[in-house]
Amino acid sequence: MRAEHATEDADICLIVEGAYPYVVGGVSAWLQDLVTHLPDVRFALVALKPTAAPLAFRLTPPPNIVSIVEVPLAPVSAPPRALPARPMAAVADALVGFLATGEGARLHTLIAALRRLGDPRPTDILAHPALFDRLRQHYSAILPNASFHHYFWAMRTLLGGVLAVLLAPLPRARGYHTISTGFAGLLAARAVHETGRPAAITEHGIYLLERQIEVMMADWIGDQVDTGLDLERPVRDLRDLWIRAFTSYAAVCYEACDPIVALYRDNTVVQHRLGAAPERLRVIPNGIDAARFADLPDARDPDRPLIVLIGRVVPIKDVKTFIRAAGLVHAARPEARFAVLGPADEDPEYAAECERLVDELDLRGVFDFAGRVDLNNWMERIDLVVLTSLSEAQPLVILEAGACAIPVVAPDVGSCREMIEGRGETDDAPGGIVTALVDPAGTAGAIADILGNPARRVAMGAALRTRVLRDYDHDSIIDSYRRLYADFTLA
Repeated sequence: MRAEHATEDADICLIVEGAYPYVVGGVSAWLQDLVTHLPDVRFALVALKPTAAPLAFRLTPPPNIVSIVEVPLAPVSAPPRALPARPMAAVADALVGFLATGEGARLHTLIAALRRLGDPRPTDILAHPALFDRLRQHYSAILPNASFHHYFWAMRTLLGGVLAVLLAPLPRARGYHTISTGFAGLLAARAVHETGRPAAITEHGIYLLERQIEVMMADWIGDQVDTGLDLERPVRDLRDLWIRAFTSYAAVCYEACDPIVALYRDNTVVQHRLGAAPERLRVIPNGIDAARFADLPDARDPDRPLIVLIGRVVPIKDVKTFIRAAGLVHAARPEARFAVLGPADEDPEYAAECERLVDELDLRGVFDFAGRVDLNNWMERIDLVVLTSLSEAQPLVILEAGACAIPVVAPDVGSCREMIEGRGETDDAPGGIVTALVDPAGTAGAIADILGNPARRVAMGAALRTRVLRDYDHDSIIDSYRRLYADFTLA
Protein backbone atom coordinates (compact mmCIF):
# COMPACT_ATOMS: atom_id res chain seq x y z
CA MET A 1 0.00 0.00 0.00
CA ARG A 2 1.34 3.44 -0.93
CA ALA A 3 -0.18 6.79 -0.18
CA GLU A 4 0.94 10.35 -0.63
CA HIS A 5 -1.34 11.55 2.16
CA ALA A 6 -2.38 9.73 5.29
CA THR A 7 -6.14 9.90 5.64
CA GLU A 8 -6.69 7.65 8.64
CA ASP A 9 -5.75 8.37 12.25
CA ALA A 10 -3.22 6.00 13.79
CA ASP A 11 -2.12 5.16 17.30
CA ILE A 12 1.57 5.48 16.45
CA CYS A 13 3.36 7.05 13.49
CA LEU A 14 6.67 5.34 12.70
CA ILE A 15 9.33 7.49 11.02
CA VAL A 16 12.14 5.69 9.21
CA GLU A 17 15.00 6.95 7.04
CA GLY A 18 16.47 4.78 4.30
CA ALA A 19 15.32 1.44 5.69
CA TYR A 20 11.81 0.01 6.05
CA PRO A 21 10.16 -1.15 3.82
CA TYR A 22 12.85 -0.81 1.16
CA VAL A 23 15.56 -2.90 2.85
CA VAL A 24 15.64 -6.44 4.24
CA GLY A 25 17.33 -7.13 7.57
CA GLY A 26 18.61 -4.91 10.36
CA VAL A 27 16.27 -2.10 11.40
CA SER A 28 13.74 -3.16 8.76
CA ALA A 29 13.47 -6.69 10.13
CA TRP A 30 13.17 -5.30 13.66
CA LEU A 31 10.34 -2.96 12.66
CA GLN A 32 8.50 -5.66 10.75
CA ASP A 33 8.70 -7.92 13.79
CA LEU A 34 7.57 -5.16 16.16
CA VAL A 35 4.55 -4.15 14.09
CA THR A 36 3.55 -7.76 13.42
CA HIS A 37 3.58 -8.59 17.13
CA LEU A 38 1.45 -5.56 18.04
CA PRO A 39 -1.59 -6.29 15.84
CA ASP A 40 -3.92 -4.14 17.96
CA VAL A 41 -1.79 -1.01 17.47
CA ARG A 42 -2.64 1.01 14.36
CA PHE A 43 0.49 2.39 12.74
CA ALA A 44 1.11 5.10 10.17
CA LEU A 45 4.47 4.99 8.42
CA VAL A 46 6.59 7.83 7.07
CA ALA A 47 9.35 6.35 4.92
CA LEU A 48 12.13 8.78 3.98
CA LYS A 49 14.00 7.89 0.80
CA PRO A 50 16.73 9.61 -1.26
CA THR A 51 14.74 10.71 -4.31
CA ALA A 52 11.26 10.69 -5.78
CA ALA A 53 12.14 7.74 -8.03
CA PRO A 54 10.00 4.66 -7.31
CA LEU A 55 11.62 2.36 -4.79
CA ALA A 56 10.39 -1.22 -4.48
CA PHE A 57 9.05 -2.48 -1.17
CA ARG A 58 11.15 -5.47 -0.14
CA LEU A 59 8.98 -6.13 2.89
CA THR A 60 5.17 -6.26 2.88
CA PRO A 61 3.74 -3.96 5.56
CA PRO A 62 1.32 -5.81 7.87
CA PRO A 63 -2.37 -4.79 7.76
CA ASN A 64 -2.11 -2.75 10.97
CA ILE A 65 0.03 -0.23 9.07
CA VAL A 66 -3.00 1.80 8.00
CA SER A 67 -1.23 4.50 5.94
CA ILE A 68 2.13 5.16 4.32
CA VAL A 69 3.73 8.44 3.33
CA GLU A 70 6.87 8.26 1.20
CA VAL A 71 9.02 11.40 1.47
CA PRO A 72 11.86 12.02 -1.00
CA LEU A 73 14.66 14.05 0.58
CA ALA A 74 15.92 15.44 -2.71
CA PRO A 75 13.65 18.23 -4.05
CA VAL A 76 11.51 17.27 -7.01
CA SER A 77 12.48 19.41 -9.98
CA ALA A 78 9.72 21.83 -10.92
CA PRO A 79 9.45 25.45 -12.12
CA PRO A 80 9.45 27.61 -8.97
CA ARG A 81 6.33 29.50 -7.99
CA ALA A 82 6.47 33.08 -6.73
CA LEU A 83 6.52 33.62 -2.97
CA PRO A 84 6.18 36.96 -1.11
CA ALA A 85 9.55 38.57 -0.33
CA ARG A 86 9.13 39.54 3.33
CA PRO A 87 7.84 36.16 4.62
CA MET A 88 10.52 34.45 2.51
CA ALA A 89 13.24 36.55 4.13
CA ALA A 90 12.01 35.33 7.51
CA VAL A 91 12.11 31.73 6.28
CA ALA A 92 15.66 32.18 4.96
CA ASP A 93 16.83 33.58 8.31
CA ALA A 94 15.09 30.79 10.21
CA LEU A 95 16.59 28.06 7.99
CA VAL A 96 20.15 29.26 8.45
CA GLY A 97 19.60 29.87 12.16
CA PHE A 98 18.19 26.40 12.75
CA LEU A 99 21.05 24.64 10.95
CA ALA A 100 23.50 26.55 13.13
CA THR A 101 21.97 25.66 16.50
CA GLY A 102 19.45 22.82 16.35
CA GLU A 103 17.44 24.46 19.12
CA GLY A 104 13.79 23.58 19.53
CA ALA A 105 12.86 27.26 19.70
CA ARG A 106 14.57 27.84 16.34
CA LEU A 107 12.66 24.92 14.83
CA HIS A 108 9.41 26.35 16.14
CA THR A 109 10.26 29.71 14.55
CA LEU A 110 11.10 28.01 11.26
CA ILE A 111 7.88 25.99 11.20
CA ALA A 112 5.83 29.11 11.92
CA ALA A 113 7.63 31.05 9.16
CA LEU A 114 6.98 28.26 6.65
CA ARG A 115 3.28 28.16 7.51
CA ARG A 116 2.98 31.89 6.78
CA LEU A 117 4.01 31.11 3.20
CA GLY A 118 0.87 29.04 2.69
CA ASP A 119 1.59 25.80 0.84
CA PRO A 120 5.09 26.18 -0.62
CA ARG A 121 7.16 23.46 -2.21
CA PRO A 122 10.87 23.00 -1.39
CA THR A 123 11.83 24.08 -4.92
CA ASP A 124 9.88 27.35 -4.52
CA ILE A 125 11.93 28.23 -1.45
CA LEU A 126 15.30 26.99 -2.73
CA ALA A 127 14.99 29.10 -5.89
CA HIS A 128 13.90 32.31 -4.15
CA PRO A 129 16.24 35.35 -4.29
CA ALA A 130 15.75 35.98 -0.56
CA LEU A 131 17.31 32.63 0.28
CA PHE A 132 20.17 33.22 -2.15
CA ASP A 133 20.90 36.59 -0.53
CA ARG A 134 20.85 35.04 2.96
CA LEU A 135 23.20 32.28 1.86
CA ARG A 136 25.65 34.82 0.47
CA GLN A 137 25.68 36.57 3.84
CA HIS A 138 26.19 33.27 5.66
CA TYR A 139 29.00 32.28 3.31
CA SER A 140 30.81 35.59 3.78
CA ALA A 141 30.53 35.25 7.55
CA ILE A 142 31.78 31.67 7.99
CA LEU A 143 33.57 30.44 4.83
CA PRO A 144 34.84 33.44 2.85
CA ASN A 145 37.87 31.54 1.56
CA ALA A 146 35.95 28.50 0.36
CA SER A 147 34.45 27.98 -3.07
CA PHE A 148 31.01 29.62 -3.10
CA HIS A 149 29.97 27.08 -5.72
CA HIS A 150 30.74 24.18 -3.35
CA TYR A 151 29.20 26.00 -0.40
CA PHE A 152 26.00 26.81 -2.27
CA TRP A 153 25.34 23.28 -3.45
CA ALA A 154 26.16 21.83 -0.05
CA MET A 155 23.66 24.17 1.59
CA ARG A 156 21.07 23.54 -1.11
CA THR A 157 21.33 19.80 -0.46
CA LEU A 158 21.10 20.21 3.31
CA LEU A 159 18.24 22.71 3.16
CA GLY A 160 16.44 20.61 0.55
CA GLY A 161 16.29 17.72 3.01
CA VAL A 162 15.12 19.98 5.84
CA LEU A 163 12.37 21.48 3.69
CA ALA A 164 11.28 18.09 2.39
CA VAL A 165 10.78 16.90 5.98
CA LEU A 166 9.12 20.07 7.25
CA LEU A 167 6.72 20.40 4.31
CA ALA A 168 5.77 16.73 3.86
CA PRO A 169 2.32 15.46 4.85
CA LEU A 170 2.33 14.55 8.53
CA PRO A 171 0.09 11.62 9.50
CA ARG A 172 -2.23 12.15 12.43
CA ALA A 173 -1.33 9.95 15.37
CA ARG A 174 -1.45 9.82 19.14
CA GLY A 175 2.32 9.45 19.29
CA TYR A 176 5.38 9.44 17.04
CA HIS A 177 8.30 7.01 17.03
CA THR A 178 11.48 7.65 15.06
CA ILE A 179 14.18 5.03 14.57
CA SER A 180 17.08 7.46 14.27
CA THR A 181 18.02 11.10 14.54
CA GLY A 182 18.91 12.69 11.19
CA PHE A 183 16.01 13.69 8.96
CA ALA A 184 13.72 11.14 10.63
CA GLY A 185 14.50 12.65 14.02
CA LEU A 186 13.84 16.12 12.62
CA LEU A 187 10.40 14.99 11.45
CA ALA A 188 9.65 13.60 14.92
CA ALA A 189 10.61 16.95 16.45
CA ARG A 190 8.35 18.71 13.94
CA ALA A 191 5.49 16.41 14.93
CA VAL A 192 5.91 17.32 18.61
CA HIS A 193 6.01 21.06 17.83
CA GLU A 194 3.03 20.95 15.48
CA THR A 195 0.72 18.52 17.24
CA GLY A 196 1.69 18.64 20.89
CA ARG A 197 1.70 14.83 20.90
CA PRO A 198 4.64 12.89 22.41
CA ALA A 199 7.48 11.26 20.49
CA ALA A 200 10.10 8.61 21.21
CA ILE A 201 13.33 7.58 19.52
CA THR A 202 14.91 4.14 19.39
CA GLU A 203 18.52 4.22 18.15
CA HIS A 204 20.01 0.93 17.04
CA GLY A 205 23.30 2.67 16.33
CA ILE A 206 24.22 6.30 16.92
CA TYR A 207 23.23 7.97 13.65
CA LEU A 208 25.12 11.21 14.38
CA LEU A 209 28.44 9.44 14.95
CA GLU A 210 27.96 7.38 11.80
CA ARG A 211 27.32 10.53 9.75
CA GLN A 212 30.29 12.32 11.32
CA ILE A 213 32.64 9.52 10.30
CA GLU A 214 31.07 9.37 6.83
CA VAL A 215 31.55 13.12 6.35
CA MET A 216 35.13 13.11 7.65
CA MET A 217 36.05 10.35 5.19
CA ALA A 218 34.03 11.68 2.23
CA ASP A 219 35.80 12.49 -1.00
CA TRP A 220 32.67 14.08 -2.51
CA ILE A 221 32.81 17.22 -0.33
CA GLY A 222 34.79 20.07 -1.88
CA ASP A 223 37.22 22.41 -0.11
CA GLN A 224 38.44 19.81 2.35
CA VAL A 225 41.40 20.28 4.64
CA ASP A 226 43.20 17.07 5.48
CA THR A 227 42.72 16.69 9.24
CA GLY A 228 42.18 12.95 9.42
CA LEU A 229 39.29 11.87 11.60
CA ASP A 230 39.69 14.65 14.16
CA LEU A 231 36.19 15.93 14.91
CA GLU A 232 37.42 18.79 17.15
CA ARG A 233 39.58 20.75 14.74
CA PRO A 234 39.88 24.54 14.43
CA VAL A 235 39.75 24.74 10.64
CA ARG A 236 36.30 25.42 9.22
CA ASP A 237 35.47 23.92 5.85
CA LEU A 238 32.46 22.38 4.14
CA ARG A 239 32.68 19.28 6.27
CA ASP A 240 31.84 21.47 9.25
CA LEU A 241 28.62 22.50 7.53
CA TRP A 242 27.53 18.90 7.13
CA ILE A 243 28.53 17.88 10.66
CA ARG A 244 26.86 20.97 12.14
CA ALA A 245 23.64 20.16 10.27
CA PHE A 246 23.47 16.56 11.49
CA THR A 247 24.36 17.74 15.00
CA SER A 248 21.43 20.15 14.83
CA TYR A 249 19.05 17.39 13.72
CA ALA A 250 20.19 15.21 16.64
CA ALA A 251 19.91 18.05 19.16
CA VAL A 252 16.36 18.98 18.23
CA CYS A 253 15.33 15.31 18.14
CA TYR A 254 16.74 14.60 21.61
CA GLU A 255 15.08 17.76 22.90
CA ALA A 256 11.67 16.66 21.59
CA CYS A 257 11.71 12.92 22.35
CA ASP A 258 10.94 11.17 25.61
CA PRO A 259 11.93 8.40 26.06
CA ILE A 260 15.26 8.19 24.23
CA VAL A 261 15.90 4.47 23.80
CA ALA A 262 19.14 2.63 23.11
CA LEU A 263 19.68 -1.09 22.66
CA TYR A 264 22.36 -1.26 25.34
CA ARG A 265 23.73 0.80 28.20
CA ASP A 266 26.97 2.03 26.62
CA ASN A 267 24.98 3.80 23.92
CA THR A 268 22.99 5.73 26.51
CA VAL A 269 26.32 7.18 27.66
CA VAL A 270 26.99 8.31 24.09
CA GLN A 271 23.48 9.75 23.75
CA HIS A 272 23.98 11.73 26.97
CA ARG A 273 27.32 13.03 25.71
CA LEU A 274 25.61 14.16 22.53
CA GLY A 275 23.01 16.15 24.45
CA ALA A 276 20.25 13.75 25.50
CA ALA A 277 18.77 14.47 28.92
CA PRO A 278 19.80 11.64 31.28
CA GLU A 279 16.34 11.32 32.85
CA ARG A 280 14.90 10.46 29.42
CA LEU A 281 17.36 7.68 28.62
CA ARG A 282 16.14 4.09 28.59
CA VAL A 283 17.49 0.73 27.44
CA ILE A 284 15.22 -1.64 25.56
CA PRO A 285 17.34 -4.35 23.93
CA ASN A 286 16.36 -6.44 20.97
CA GLY A 287 14.83 -9.75 21.90
CA ILE A 288 14.68 -13.26 20.59
CA ASP A 289 12.05 -15.97 20.60
CA ALA A 290 14.17 -18.70 22.16
CA ALA A 291 11.31 -21.18 21.83
CA ARG A 292 12.08 -21.66 18.16
CA PHE A 293 15.32 -23.41 19.21
CA ALA A 294 13.82 -25.30 22.16
CA ASP A 295 13.53 -28.72 20.53
CA LEU A 296 16.89 -28.85 18.78
CA PRO A 297 18.77 -32.09 19.49
CA ASP A 298 22.43 -32.07 20.47
CA ALA A 299 24.21 -33.29 17.34
CA ARG A 300 27.70 -32.01 18.16
CA ASP A 301 30.63 -34.25 17.27
CA PRO A 302 33.02 -34.29 20.24
CA ASP A 303 35.83 -35.54 18.01
CA ARG A 304 35.37 -32.83 15.36
CA PRO A 305 34.28 -29.53 16.97
CA LEU A 306 32.55 -27.03 14.70
CA ILE A 307 33.31 -23.30 14.99
CA VAL A 308 31.22 -20.90 12.92
CA LEU A 309 30.93 -17.24 12.05
CA ILE A 310 27.34 -16.28 11.31
CA GLY A 311 27.23 -13.25 9.04
CA ARG A 312 27.62 -11.80 5.59
CA VAL A 313 30.98 -12.12 3.83
CA VAL A 314 31.72 -8.38 3.80
CA PRO A 315 34.59 -6.26 5.16
CA ILE A 316 32.63 -4.92 8.16
CA LYS A 317 32.38 -8.51 9.45
CA ASP A 318 36.18 -8.89 9.12
CA VAL A 319 35.88 -12.47 7.95
CA LYS A 320 39.62 -12.52 7.23
CA THR A 321 40.40 -12.29 10.94
CA PHE A 322 38.18 -15.34 11.50
CA ILE A 323 39.98 -17.22 8.71
CA ARG A 324 43.40 -16.34 10.13
CA ALA A 325 42.27 -17.41 13.60
CA ALA A 326 41.03 -20.67 12.08
CA GLY A 327 44.47 -21.22 10.59
CA LEU A 328 46.11 -20.83 14.00
CA VAL A 329 43.60 -23.15 15.69
CA HIS A 330 43.90 -25.72 12.92
CA ALA A 331 47.66 -25.93 13.39
CA ALA A 332 47.12 -27.07 16.98
CA ARG A 333 43.82 -28.89 16.53
CA PRO A 334 43.60 -30.29 12.99
CA GLU A 335 40.32 -32.04 13.81
CA ALA A 336 38.47 -28.70 14.25
CA ARG A 337 36.12 -27.56 11.48
CA PHE A 338 35.11 -24.03 10.54
CA ALA A 339 32.27 -22.47 8.57
CA VAL A 340 30.92 -19.07 7.58
CA LEU A 341 27.12 -19.04 7.50
CA GLY A 342 25.94 -16.10 5.44
CA PRO A 343 25.62 -14.80 1.88
CA ALA A 344 28.78 -14.10 -0.10
CA ASP A 345 27.22 -12.19 -3.01
CA GLU A 346 27.08 -8.70 -1.47
CA ASP A 347 30.81 -7.98 -2.05
CA PRO A 348 32.09 -10.57 -4.54
CA GLU A 349 35.61 -9.13 -4.58
CA TYR A 350 35.99 -9.41 -0.81
CA ALA A 351 34.45 -12.89 -0.86
CA ALA A 352 37.00 -13.95 -3.47
CA GLU A 353 39.82 -12.59 -1.29
CA CYS A 354 38.50 -14.65 1.62
CA GLU A 355 38.40 -17.78 -0.53
CA ARG A 356 42.02 -17.20 -1.56
CA LEU A 357 43.06 -16.74 2.07
CA VAL A 358 41.49 -20.09 2.95
CA ASP A 359 43.60 -21.69 0.19
CA GLU A 360 46.77 -19.87 1.28
CA LEU A 361 46.36 -21.17 4.82
CA ASP A 362 45.67 -24.69 3.55
CA LEU A 363 42.23 -24.82 5.21
CA ARG A 364 40.20 -25.99 2.24
CA GLY A 365 39.42 -29.38 3.77
CA VAL A 366 38.16 -27.97 7.06
CA PHE A 367 36.65 -24.59 6.10
CA ASP A 368 33.26 -24.13 4.46
CA PHE A 369 31.52 -21.04 3.05
CA ALA A 370 28.00 -22.36 3.44
CA GLY A 371 26.11 -19.30 2.15
CA ARG A 372 22.64 -18.35 3.34
CA VAL A 373 21.35 -21.22 5.48
CA ASP A 374 18.49 -22.25 7.74
CA LEU A 375 20.12 -21.85 11.15
CA ASN A 376 17.89 -24.51 12.69
CA ASN A 377 19.69 -27.04 10.52
CA TRP A 378 23.07 -25.94 11.87
CA MET A 379 22.72 -24.85 15.48
CA GLU A 380 22.44 -28.39 16.81
CA ARG A 381 25.92 -29.13 15.44
CA ILE A 382 27.79 -25.94 16.46
CA ASP A 383 30.24 -25.96 19.37
CA LEU A 384 31.24 -22.31 19.28
CA VAL A 385 30.05 -19.13 17.55
CA VAL A 386 32.66 -16.50 16.68
CA LEU A 387 32.23 -12.87 15.66
CA THR A 388 35.09 -10.73 14.34
CA SER A 389 33.06 -7.69 13.25
CA LEU A 390 34.59 -4.22 13.14
CA SER A 391 31.24 -2.71 14.18
CA GLU A 392 28.06 -4.08 15.72
CA ALA A 393 25.13 -2.72 17.71
CA GLN A 394 23.42 -5.68 19.36
CA PRO A 395 24.22 -8.76 17.29
CA LEU A 396 21.29 -11.12 16.88
CA VAL A 397 23.69 -14.01 16.37
CA ILE A 398 24.79 -13.80 20.02
CA LEU A 399 21.17 -14.09 21.11
CA GLU A 400 20.67 -17.04 18.76
CA ALA A 401 23.78 -18.75 20.08
CA GLY A 402 22.70 -18.13 23.66
CA ALA A 403 19.25 -19.53 23.01
CA CYS A 404 21.00 -22.74 21.96
CA ALA A 405 23.49 -22.68 24.89
CA ILE A 406 26.42 -22.12 22.54
CA PRO A 407 29.24 -19.93 23.93
CA VAL A 408 30.50 -16.98 21.89
CA VAL A 409 33.84 -15.37 21.12
CA ALA A 410 33.36 -11.78 19.98
CA PRO A 411 35.23 -8.46 19.83
CA ASP A 412 34.57 -5.59 22.22
CA VAL A 413 32.19 -3.67 19.96
CA GLY A 414 28.63 -2.51 20.49
CA SER A 415 26.86 -4.53 23.16
CA CYS A 416 28.96 -7.69 22.70
CA ARG A 417 30.64 -7.39 26.10
CA GLU A 418 27.35 -6.65 27.85
CA MET A 419 25.69 -9.65 26.21
CA ILE A 420 28.57 -12.06 26.91
CA GLU A 421 29.57 -10.88 30.38
CA GLY A 422 26.33 -9.30 31.63
CA ARG A 423 25.56 -5.85 32.94
CA GLY A 424 27.60 -6.15 36.09
CA GLU A 425 24.89 -6.09 38.76
CA THR A 426 24.14 -9.77 39.27
CA ASP A 427 26.10 -11.58 36.54
CA ASP A 428 29.22 -13.48 37.48
CA ALA A 429 29.43 -16.17 34.79
CA PRO A 430 30.60 -15.26 31.28
CA GLY A 431 28.90 -16.71 28.25
CA GLY A 432 32.11 -16.67 26.22
CA ILE A 433 35.22 -14.56 25.75
CA VAL A 434 35.55 -10.95 24.56
CA THR A 435 38.56 -10.18 22.35
CA ALA A 436 40.23 -7.14 20.85
CA LEU A 437 39.40 -5.91 17.37
CA VAL A 438 41.28 -7.37 14.39
CA ASP A 439 43.11 -9.86 16.59
CA PRO A 440 43.51 -13.27 14.93
CA ALA A 441 45.86 -14.52 17.65
CA GLY A 442 43.55 -13.39 20.45
CA THR A 443 40.55 -14.90 18.70
CA ALA A 444 42.39 -18.17 18.14
CA GLY A 445 43.49 -18.22 21.79
CA ALA A 446 39.90 -17.74 22.96
CA ILE A 447 38.67 -20.52 20.65
CA ALA A 448 41.39 -22.88 21.87
CA ASP A 449 40.69 -21.99 25.50
CA ILE A 450 37.01 -22.89 25.22
CA LEU A 451 37.48 -25.99 23.05
CA GLY A 452 40.25 -27.26 25.34
CA ASN A 453 37.96 -27.31 28.38
CA PRO A 454 34.66 -29.06 27.57
CA ALA A 455 33.23 -28.41 31.03
CA ARG A 456 33.94 -24.71 30.68
CA ARG A 457 32.35 -24.68 27.23
CA VAL A 458 29.17 -26.20 28.64
CA ALA A 459 29.15 -23.78 31.60
CA MET A 460 29.62 -20.77 29.33
CA GLY A 461 26.83 -21.92 27.03
CA ALA A 462 24.50 -22.40 30.00
CA ALA A 463 25.37 -18.94 31.40
CA LEU A 464 24.69 -17.28 28.06
CA ARG A 465 21.38 -19.10 27.70
CA THR A 466 20.30 -17.99 31.18
CA ARG A 467 21.15 -14.38 30.35
CA VAL A 468 19.35 -14.47 27.00
CA LEU A 469 16.20 -15.96 28.51
CA ARG A 470 16.23 -13.44 31.36
CA ASP A 471 17.26 -10.19 29.65
CA TYR A 472 16.40 -10.63 25.97
CA ASP A 473 13.07 -12.45 25.95
CA HIS A 474 11.17 -11.46 22.82
CA ASP A 475 7.75 -11.22 24.44
CA SER A 476 9.11 -9.01 27.24
CA ILE A 477 10.69 -6.65 24.71
CA ILE A 478 7.44 -6.40 22.75
CA ASP A 479 5.62 -5.68 26.02
CA SER A 480 8.04 -2.81 26.69
CA TYR A 481 6.96 -1.14 23.46
CA ARG A 482 3.32 -1.98 24.11
CA ARG A 483 3.56 -0.09 27.41
CA LEU A 484 5.45 2.78 25.80
CA TYR A 485 2.76 3.16 23.14
CA ALA A 486 0.00 2.87 25.74
CA ASP A 487 1.54 5.76 27.66
CA PHE A 488 1.51 7.81 24.45
CA THR A 489 -2.11 7.13 23.66
CA LEU A 490 -3.10 8.13 27.21
CA ALA A 491 -1.09 11.36 27.14
